[in-house]
Amino acid sequence: MRERESGAPNAAGVVVMSLEYASELIERFMRYAAISTQSDPANREVPSSPGQWELARLLEQELKELGLEQVVVDEHCIVTAKLPSNLPADGPLAPRIGFVAHLDTVDVGLSPDVRPRLLTFTGEDICLNPDLDIWLRVAEHPELNDYRGQQILCGDGTSVLGADNKSAVAVIMTMLRVLQDTKPPHGEIMVAFVPDEEVGLWGSKLLDLTVFNVDFAYTIDSCGLGEVVCETFNAGTGRIDITGVTAHPMSAKGVLVNPLLVATDIMACFDRAQTPENTEGKEGYVWFTGMEANAVQATLRFNIRDFDKQNYEARKRYVAAVLELIRLRHPRAKIVWEFEEQYGNIMDSLGDDSYPVDLLYAALAALNIPARTIAMRGGTDGSALSARGVVTPNYFTGGHNFHSNAEFLPVPSFHKSLEVALKLVELASDGRGQRIDDADSSSRAGSVARCAEKAIR
Repeated sequence: MRERESGAPNAAGVVVMSLEYASELIERFMRYAAISTQSDPANREVPSSPGQWELARLLEQELKELGLEQVVVDEHCIVTAKLPSNLPADGPLAPRIGFVAHLDTVDVGLSPDVRPRLLTFTGEDICLNPDLDIWLRVAEHPELNDYRGQQILCGDGTSVLGADNKSAVAVIMTMLRVLQDTKPPHGEIMVAFVPDEEVGLWGSKLLDLTVFNVDFAYTIDSCGLGEVVCETFNAGTGRIDITGVTAHPMSAKGVLVNPLLVATDIMACFDRAQTPENTEGKEGYVWFTGMEANAVQATLRFNIRDFDKQNYEARKRYVAAVLELIRLRHPRAKIVWEFEEQYGNIMDSLGDDSYPVDLLYAALAALNIPARTIAMRGGTDGSALSARGVVTPNYFTGGHNFHSNAEFLPVPSFHKSLEVALKLVELASDGRGQRIDDADSSSRAGSVARCAEKAIR
């Protein structure tokens, strides 16, 4: 390998990313995205798809080649590794920082196979697939206009791009490469690559926190340039099973109980204005996501989402009250339901110490990246980890239109995501330990307030 012409720390210890590292970032993304890792929501095994094992084994090999310690792939396909601190033993302590990304891509009915490509956006509509006449049109995606003249990564229109979350995998791996090559001062760093985020944050729920032993962590997931997420939905998913009574139509009066009509009576009790398509910002909802039914049995599936914990609990109580009402209306129908908690709001886990959030804002400020604080209408692995005691805010990959064939990733924003990771390591390791000076960021109260403000989108 040729000697790197740049990418070494400058006089202040700041890592300056070279063109070679920028190129490596793209190469890694292409390599990881080409491995099909679409998770399967119908499979409750972890991982839910075999391709996640393939990517995990590749990362295991690459982490060992980078010289990391304690590289492990566990029985759930969770990859963990440690980069030891290189700070003097008698010097100031630095926090142990974790970085987390997920291995899987989402199943939204598109092809599991991703064919990423790099092109320059000229301002014109982009033909993603001439054979199938699939286009990324500026009129439908005006956010493209912000990236005129820039290189972007996109797919072939038959799948998602996989920037959610292969871009984060590439950022973390390239960050480790830079740190190992240039050896700036840094504290202990743990990395974790987890499966099945898209089907319920299953990997992060199973992550062994005695192995991933950090003071706090960051996820790098979704979001455009500068976006910061430390507030997510409280989320759960439910199932309602309805058993009716069958009868021949000639003798059905007073006998037949149609489970389809019972199901529609249940759904009719919910406010149509409080659904995903009619809400935004911090507004919560109940979303009926599936129905399977015949003359005997009907099953309804639904999601509850709300930023406010009390409102979230109230929505669960409302479901229970509706089912009691419907039981009175249809006393011969058998109605049972179950509910599974998926993840909680990161904000509820922050507590009094917002240092991880302060550090993130300080990193953005140091890189002259305007922070855009959003309340994410969804969740990340950080939602599960924060609820387990590891405060884990999220910041941007730089991508757009996740979970669609219109997904794209502007390369300059992608580079900035890597720079933020390196800056976080630098700021946490510069001798100030567990606190950020007021000169470097706003107060703790200010940081938390920004995380709690109304969502931008």
